[in-house]
Amino acid sequence: MKALMVLFATAMLSTAIHAAPVTKGDPKVGKTLHDKSCTSCHIGMFGGDGSKIYTRADHKTKTAAQLAARISGCNANAGAGWFPEDEAHVAAYLNQQYYHFK
Repeated sequence: MKALMVLFATAMLSTAIHAAPVTKGDPKVGKTLHDKSCTSCHIGMFGGDGSKIYTRADHKTKTAAQLAARISGCNANAGAGWFPEDEAHVAAYLNQQYYHFK
């Protein structure tokens, strides 16, 4: 029963963070996390400094919710081991730097 309550609380926290990911995090912390875990992969995919993944004309991230989903997917695929609040920090950084969602 206790494990079920913890699982439910975690799901609720994750949902709350994903509801407004760009306003829940600290962009400074997000930049540090991003630079440590994302940059090398993005450089491998796009060359240069890797930022083209965010600035290319055909980018698929059009909303804050899509940004949160992409960050969660990258977190899982790269094995970064981020908690939901870490993902929110990265979302805040990417939003401030590239996306400018409200």
